[in-house]
Amino acid sequence: MLRTRTLAGLLAGSLILTGCSMSATASNSSGTSSSAQSTAATTSSSVSTSAATSAATSTAAVTTSTALTTTASLATSTAPAQTATQQSSASTPVQTVAGVPTPELVAASAGAPSGQGTPLAPDSVINVAKKDTPGVVQITNEQVQLGALGNSQTVPAGVGTGIVLDNQGHILTNDHVVRGAQKLVVTLADGAKEYPAKLVGADPRTDLAVIQVSGAQLTPLALGDSGKLAVGQWVVAIGNALALPGGPTVTAGVVSALGRTVQEPAIQSGSGQSGSGQGGAARSVQAGTAGPYLFDVIQTSAPINPGNSGGPLVNLDGQVVGINTLEAGQSEPGGPQAEGIGFAIAINTAKKIADTLMTQGHIDYAYLGVDITDNSPALAQRYGVPNVPGVVVLQLPSGSPAGAAGIQPKDVITAIDGHAITDTSALSLTLQSYKPGDKITLTWVQASNGQKVSKPVTLGQAPAL
Repeated sequence: MLRTRTLAGLLAGSLILTGCSMSATASNSSGTSSSAQSTAATTSSSVSTSAATSAATSTAAVTTSTALTTTASLATSTAPAQTATQQSSASTPVQTVAGVPTPELVAASAGAPSGQGTPLAPDSVINVAKKDTPGVVQITNEQVQLGALGNSQTVPAGVGTGIVLDNQGHILTNDHVVRGAQKLVVTLADGAKEYPAKLVGADPRTDLAVIQVSGAQLTPLALGDSGKLAVGQWVVAIGNALALPGGPTVTAGVVSALGRTVQEPAIQSGSGQSGSGQGGAARSVQAGTAGPYLFDVIQTSAPINPGNSGGPLVNLDGQVVGINTLEAGQSEPGGPQAEGIGFAIAINTAKKIADTLMTQGHIDYAYLGVDITDNSPALAQRYGVPNVPGVVVLQLPSGSPAGAAGIQPKDVITAIDGHAITDTSALSLTLQSYKPGDKITLTWVQASNGQKVSKPVTLGQAPAL
């Protein structure tokens, strides 16, 4: 487990980032939130470092990303549980994206991969929508609730989105879409049929889950390579925004940034409560708590609304490059107003998680056992830690494998098995290829004498969220 902190003072103002599944009683974002500190904010949060057997991205970040200079909080909301009845289709050329005339815009520099470096043609988004919408499904999370007379009944608690992975009925979505469900119902994009679904596996650390239906004629979506994305590249988001009847909603925008680190809202297990309403498909706000960090996340200007959770972010070739998960919402009193900021889990991360969930139903995470933060020249000078690239060890929980090797607070971790560690995201990504019980060579610079030390460490089993 890597526990993360930042050391600078807390800045004024805060920002709510909302997720994109919706509760049965909410007509828009619920406004629920839980603290996630910016890179300049003082905070302490516990995050387990992923060294999943599947190479899962999910752990150890020090700071929330998003280039926010204020304290950031994220919240998820759930969409009214409605059943889509038919697919919407576009009949006119797309004139603008995010309010900007599209013909004059160029996605990225010339020579970039397919879908980049060329002007957005008027019918590009239309073609993507026609190609990919059949592979997008609505997921209704149904839960048992007590009626007015004390009788129990299963009712829709929330709605989200999923993408079809294969002809065997596997569907990828967000964990918060299916969490707490007593029953899952999948509705095809055209609204013609509904199918009961079973949970194959879920991973709260990466907010991903795989469900499966039987007997359905499904259209799998093509998965792209999120490693080839470029900032400025056009992308399209498809999902069941607000659970509106008539099929999935299609929006378009650009890749605004890559490699973001964001912290999710707190996970509330079993209660089915979410700020403004009930819904196990939602994350709730709990004072003093926060959810896991997500790493290597795609930031996009494509509108991502409540109900879009688990839906695809696709390039102009119709390939899935991300799983839509979070959106920026209204600011809290005194805070900034965020517009055009959404986040999607990179498909390269999501595919590895999905593959492991389909084979073993869960993810095993390795445990390093350090409380860390990114190092910087300013931090090194102020706190007397070695001025080298890496991550600063702040605390060592009891039973820490790293602590057993002799690492101490203020030491700076610089490498694992020879792979350079420049920040907490790099540490998490490096540990993805390890599993509990694996032995690694941990390299660090000692604060006491400036000496570089390399020692073997046996990774433990991370505690469950």
